[in-house]
Amino acid sequence: MALTAKTIREMAEASLPESDLFIVDVAVSDSSVRPKITVLADGEQGITIDQCATISRRINKKIEETEGEEVSYVLEVSSPGTDFPLTQPQQFKRNTGRNLKIKLQDGSEKTGKLEEVTETGLNLMEEVKAKKGKKATYEPVQIPFGDIVKANVVISFK
Repeated sequence: MALTAKTIREMAEASLPESDLFIVDVAVSDSSVRPKITVLADGEQGITIDQCATISRRINKKIEETEGEEVSYVLEVSSPGTDFPLTQPQQFKRNTGRNLKIKLQDGSEKTGKLEEVTETGLNLMEEVKAKKGKKATYEPVQIPFGDIVKANVVISFK
């Protein structure tokens, strides 16, 4: 059995120490000598270093059980950084009230405050750029999850 992203994701999901945690992304480099496995996990209230360490130990044990002790790899378990796109509904929920920049399937972009996460998508208070000298206005807009190509939190240093 090879160390594929699919098998590692299954191992990672079975290794979550708390029910409010979830796997955001799994990547496995294609190095045959010593592949690097990256697991990004998060939680509804965030994730701690101790929780990442527990997930890492549990995945290591599962790899050892399925691949044997001789298999060589590098495993990194962490939370997604602020620059990592939001992909899971739980991540959107945790960022309610924050400003997001969303790229849509049709190539357009929307920026605004995330008001609510529903079963099917997002309710965003979209910032509508104003003409020079006028203030921007805000309009409510609903965005289905299926229309989102990429969504990032806008970090403001104001």
